[in-house]
Amino acid sequence: MKKTSDRRAFIRNIGIGTLGATLPLNVSKAEEIRLRENEQTNVEVEQPSKRLRPYNSPYTGEYLNQVAFPIGGIGAGMFCLEGTGAISHMSIKNKPDIFSVPNIFAAISVKGLPNGAKVLEGPPPNWKKFGQRDAGNGATGATTGLPHFRQATCSIRFPFSHIDLADKDLPLKVRLTGWSPFIPTDENNSSLPIGALEYSFKNLGEKTLEAIFSINSPNFLKVNGGNNLIRPLKNGFILSEEGTKEDPLRSDFAFFTEEDNTIVDHCWFRGGWWDPLTMAWNTVKNAETKAVAPVEKAAPGASLYVPFSLAKGQEKTIKVFVAWYTPDSKQTHGALGIRKENCDPESGCCNSPGDIGLDKYDQDFAGQYFKPWYSSQFKNIEEVAAFWQNQYPELRKNTLLFTDAFYKSTLPLEVIEAVAANLTILKSPTVMRQYDGRLWNFEGCGDSWGCCHGSCTHVWNYAQAMAHLFPALERSLRNTEFCESQDDKGHQNFRTRLPITPNTHEFHAAADGQLGGIMKVHREWRISGDDTWLKKIYPMVKKSLDYCISTWDPKEKGVLEEPHHNTYDIEFWGADGMHSSFYLGALNALIAMGSYLKKDMARYKSILEKGKKEMETRLYDGEFFIQDIQFKGLAAEDPTKAQSFGGEYSKEAKELLVKEGPKYQYGKGCLSDGVLGSWIALMCGLNDVVDQVKIKSHLKAVHKYNLKQNLSEHANPQRPSFAFGDDGGLLLCSWPKGGKLSLPFVYSDEVWTGIEHQVASHLMLVGNVAEGLEILQVSRNRYDGRIRNPFNEYECGHWYGRALSSYGYLQALTGVRYDAVDKTLYVDSKIGDFTSFLSTETGFGTVSLKAGKVTVQAVYGKIDVQKTVVKAKTS
Repeated sequence: MKKTSDRRAFIRNIGIGTLGATLPLNVSKAEEIRLRENEQTNVEVEQPSKRLRPYNSPYTGEYLNQVAFPIGGIGAGMFCLEGTGAISHMSIKNKPDIFSVPNIFAAISVKGLPNGAKVLEGPPPNWKKFGQRDAGNGATGATTGLPHFRQATCSIRFPFSHIDLADKDLPLKVRLTGWSPFIPTDENNSSLPIGALEYSFKNLGEKTLEAIFSINSPNFLKVNGGNNLIRPLKNGFILSEEGTKEDPLRSDFAFFTEEDNTIVDHCWFRGGWWDPLTMAWNTVKNAETKAVAPVEKAAPGASLYVPFSLAKGQEKTIKVFVAWYTPDSKQTHGALGIRKENCDPESGCCNSPGDIGLDKYDQDFAGQYFKPWYSSQFKNIEEVAAFWQNQYPELRKNTLLFTDAFYKSTLPLEVIEAVAANLTILKSPTVMRQYDGRLWNFEGCGDSWGCCHGSCTHVWNYAQAMAHLFPALERSLRNTEFCESQDDKGHQNFRTRLPITPNTHEFHAAADGQLGGIMKVHREWRISGDDTWLKKIYPMVKKSLDYCISTWDPKEKGVLEEPHHNTYDIEFWGADGMHSSFYLGALNALIAMGSYLKKDMARYKSILEKGKKEMETRLYDGEFFIQDIQFKGLAAEDPTKAQSFGGEYSKEAKELLVKEGPKYQYGKGCLSDGVLGSWIALMCGLNDVVDQVKIKSHLKAVHKYNLKQNLSEHANPQRPSFAFGDDGGLLLCSWPKGGKLSLPFVYSDEVWTGIEHQVASHLMLVGNVAEGLEILQVSRNRYDGRIRNPFNEYECGHWYGRALSSYGYLQALTGVRYDAVDKTLYVDSKIGDFTSFLSTETGFGTVSLKAGKVTVQAVYGKIDVQKTVVKAKTS
């Protein structure tokens, strides 16, 4: 097989923007480019593998296996609607419960048909036969043993999941739509503990059908020794648990409809074994209804029934409203530091109602444990339910405005799929919103606990979605970082305490997290256009950067030589490309903000210039950026005394130290995150000061050396489940020129989707679109529904925050960035003409580029564009 002569030149000549019209459904743009290139050069190549399921298309058959789509509000908890229509992942108690399968089921019963009663779900996937909890004991009480529809197809248009069901026994067209409000810029209505399940039925037969719809649920909130009951609600019921004397945490979950003929069974048959479910199914099977009044206690479950008839061709939709209320928790994380007085620039803190930009902000909240924001808005489940039903039409309309605008995009299908799939992170228990309205995040979700607490700055550096979709919530993270999490010296604790209060400062600051936060302050200012906020937070930002300089670059060389803690949970010793790019970006951000405020920036400009030279010479090997390992001649103690994680230096490790230097470095390796700070700078509205030719060379090297189409021969003794075997993926690091250390930094052999997305989008930003799409394609191929959930890109936990780097694709491909300070829209398309989604502080809509002309259409709120810059041309 021959090699192509000039692959990159070919891509430049054909122009990526010309491919959209002829792109086959089952071939990505990266594959299309590859095929066309080799047609031009007459090279024989192996045909790319065909995907049976095109990107951003419906899931069916084996691709439904693992589909589980989150429904809920930002920081309010969630449940998942599986691709078949089943309900799982019931996580509504202010913590994850990933393997919660409450055996809730909807059903349809058509009178007069021999097999007229079925659960409104497609066939359960085979892994439910054996592979879940209690499977070896028969999966007691599971609804998988009941009759299901034989066919299911799931289509996602975030935040809507549409499931079409069909079965030869029933002359019905059935569609289930599950959703919850998601309205960019409206953080409050997007943070509610609610969801909807809309069941639509159309009579495809020749005769009128008499049918009964039902929702059936055990009281899955019940705890041993607790006080549980099922309470009445108009056209529905409330599952309730008051808790125990030792643990008096109450929780409510409601199902209700707007159908006035709804009949409610508040208490299933009480008996042993699986009598309650058996009797509930008997009622469904016999196409009956049962009205049972509430009982004082020990009701095993409840059902609501809606009888209806359908003439030939007639259609009916039954809306099932879902709401929950768990106002308290026992969650607290982190050590309590010294409380600061409420805030002004001189006191070193910046939180106030105006800063956060929320309607309600309770500064006096000082509870011991986390309380969700919604508990400050509603007194009980009844208030939540009433609000949901009353506001349903408006919330659905505004959510559809977002969905329609987002899916008008003409960007590559794999891009749309990746961005939408990871927006589900914002609905997962990874994201929390405390009583006063401020955001607080885990890194991801453990199976039943939050994984890695505290809005970890070095992980959430990567995330780009919240800043554009809900800017007020993102600013609340900056306010916390530079207030409660920063001390008078400028040291930031990279893990915020919960409830949000001042931290102790007994551990390393995270260099990437703290420097990235400075760039993100610039981003939040440009997105909001709020000069008052900038003036107030600027003194703390300057203090933060001064701390970084004195701690990691005391000689002011412009690179971080002292050991610096980072996202790999270790310290790098000596200057490296990754953190030098962060440092230069932070210096550039402070200079931009300080110059706007007419501050003296001479010191920072001098350090920036020296750092640029150091990075482009000492840290550049001619192809990519590296680390210059150094552990002698520093202010820091030797590594045997200063290592934070990884155990003490054993005798063997000390011997290795003499030969290779400290454990857990990358040295001459090609690091996928090697110029991460440059990507973040661009995402934050800053010009990258590093030589772009060298940046591009580094990114191309990452694509060349770190991207693997098949990992079968790759040795990964670390955490392999992210990608292994026949999976493809982008390795965190490789050593193509030798020099791999015996113990390189932990995680180095792994694959993380958040890094795949940031590298891919950075490649697109610098014009290497085909290479970026290739990385993205390999990444999303692992999440196609067969083995992994397409809506749960995991790393250290489910719904991992780093994967929100995927939102960067929108800016990367289009160059679209709205600057609210200058009221300017910037466009720098890498794909020719396009239409793409745009969200700003004041509204959202679409941006289109056609024949050099830019059109902005705001569909919600307003977008005040007074000037448009298309590449170097001003209109």
